[in-house]
Amino acid sequence: MTISFGRHLCSHRAMATQQEWLITNGIGGYGCGTVAGVLNRHYHGLLVATLKPPLDRTLLVTKVDETAHYLGQSCDLHCDRWADGTLHPQGYLYLESFRLEGTIPIWVYAIADARLEKRVWMEPGANTTYVRYTLSRASVPLDLTLKVLVNHRDHHHSTQGNGWQMTLTECPQGLQIQAKAGVQPFYLLSETAPAQPAHTWYNGYALAVEAYRGIDPYDDHLHAATFAPTLGQGQSFTLVATTEAEADRSGQSALLRRMAYEQHLITQGAAAQPEAEPPAWVRQLVLAADQFVVNRAIATAEGAGAEGAGGDDLDGSPEPASSGKTIIAGYPWFGDWGRDTMIALPGLTLATGRPSLARRILQTFARFLDQGMLPNAFPESGEAPHYNTVDATLWYFEALRAYHRATEDTALIEELFGPLQEVITWHCKGTRHGIQVDAADGLLSAGEAGVQLTWMDAKVKDWVVTPRIGKPVEVNALWYNALLVMADFAAILGQPVGQFQELAAQTRQGFQRFWNESLGYCYDLLDGPDGDDVALRPNQIFAVSLPDPTLGDPCLSADQQQAVVNAVAQRLLTSHGLRSLDPAHPSYQGRYGGDLVERDGAYHQGTVWSWLIGPFAQAHWRVYQDADLAHSFLDPLIHHLQGGCLGTVSEIFDGDAPMEPRGAFAQAWSVAELLRVSALLRPHLKE
Repeated sequence: MTISFGRHLCSHRAMATQQEWLITNGIGGYGCGTVAGVLNRHYHGLLVATLKPPLDRTLLVTKVDETAHYLGQSCDLHCDRWADGTLHPQGYLYLESFRLEGTIPIWVYAIADARLEKRVWMEPGANTTYVRYTLSRASVPLDLTLKVLVNHRDHHHSTQGNGWQMTLTECPQGLQIQAKAGVQPFYLLSETAPAQPAHTWYNGYALAVEAYRGIDPYDDHLHAATFAPTLGQGQSFTLVATTEAEADRSGQSALLRRMAYEQHLITQGAAAQPEAEPPAWVRQLVLAADQFVVNRAIATAEGAGAEGAGGDDLDGSPEPASSGKTIIAGYPWFGDWGRDTMIALPGLTLATGRPSLARRILQTFARFLDQGMLPNAFPESGEAPHYNTVDATLWYFEALRAYHRATEDTALIEELFGPLQEVITWHCKGTRHGIQVDAADGLLSAGEAGVQLTWMDAKVKDWVVTPRIGKPVEVNALWYNALLVMADFAAILGQPVGQFQELAAQTRQGFQRFWNESLGYCYDLLDGPDGDDVALRPNQIFAVSLPDPTLGDPCLSADQQQAVVNAVAQRLLTSHGLRSLDPAHPSYQGRYGGDLVERDGAYHQGTVWSWLIGPFAQAHWRVYQDADLAHSFLDPLIHHLQGGCLGTVSEIFDGDAPMEPRGAFAQAWSVAELLRVSALLRPHLKE
């Protein structure tokens, strides 16, 4: 897939100011922005550094205001939206084309007979962003004026300059910026042009997306330095934005490293695909998958790092013994979440040819097991992880099963079997938040007032939007699956299987309580404070997509499975995933937007979730045995790679047409499920 646009889109204001790009560094840092260069979010910037990897993400370098001087004319190539509503300048009008090469965004500006290219990328493993300008065509030299705007704030927040004085100090080949006393300095560097210090606050940038989200939509940034290179045809200038004083200033060598890194990912990914030459969109998603993979430190008190984890150290840089691996749930605002990591693991690692990475992630999270539970989230500020999830641990069983199926790595099963036995024990006797198996029907119950435990986890202050206290349908499909997985692992290791088989049999029998014969689909919840919940939600699709057929019988009969798939397809399916609630339900919300209360009130009340296309397509295939038909449901999301944030998949979409992308513009489990289920289906497609 070639993601490339000409003037017909680049000079179209709505398109150029809304379509986004993303670069990452593998430790939690990132950069992102729009094709036009206009700032729409608090998160837009060239260098959002992770100061306590993978979190504590801090906007350091926001943007470069470029002016090209050529043949007597001066052309502003940047674009800004201001608090008074004006859009000035409108540099996208000079934009002849935009494309991605791998994950590297490339802008091509045309001024008379001159063609100026700009590339932006990050160094793997470092808080370093490169911005490289190349004059690929010209009849005379071109002069550039590059004004670098900086900040030093949490990426969630906004800034009011109000006389904030940063300390600017010249350093070898650049400028050191000390934003405040006691914080880490950062640098603007170049091999070929000196940095001219400046200190002017630009106030009143208007952020359109934040306005839509009901958040403070204004921001200020500091013009800290100006670079003024002159380029002849074929010459380049590279600006380096970094937290490392000794960062490589050579744009060419850094670009070659980045390209080699991405080519290695593509080669690995191709080897894992079911065909010799995977589709171009798969290659693009292999690169997108890597953007979510980051390091996570493991405290020394918990022991040394993931021993025996193997390589996957693609940039060749050494990692400390206490370094584990995890998955950022989504950009730009999510950290690493237990549930999201386990759901995304098969697609992001196994479908991309990186089993050793999967192993490290599984080992990393096993170290955080506590009272039979995995953490839901690791807070941005670094305090203890939160254990408010009923399903993250259950998804761990499925992730480990998929890993073992792909690798036959029985050593890891043996290593983790004891801790997983403890998980089953804790769930049977009871653990946090009322999570406990009901001995009467074998079903797993969970929940208490004020706590959100399932993936439908929106909460505003004390308001849990979808509390789902009781016995959620997908949680019990996952519990049944986990018991079958444990029976399988026990058999592999020569351990007794009877306990797991007996529990699974009881759960399967009890699961029939979810079936609502009169409605022709499953209850979403049993035994809640208000009784059984008849709302049609997508959660029941997991009772069809799980378990793997080699493990045991499904939870539902064949007729029931078909009825579930039909109900979900006819009432919840959209082009980009499944609605979280039936449009006929009185609580349905078809548009996701507004302030926090409005957005979270709609988050799981009709909003479309793209990751659910994976289990739906898999369930559809199981019922109808038509891989081509099942794979056709993926087509709109494949097309979406050329919309929204280019080359990746959005978290959510509006439930009502035209189903605009919303939420995080790049979501791990959305990318992962597209990769996973396509790899599952493609071997069965007709020629």
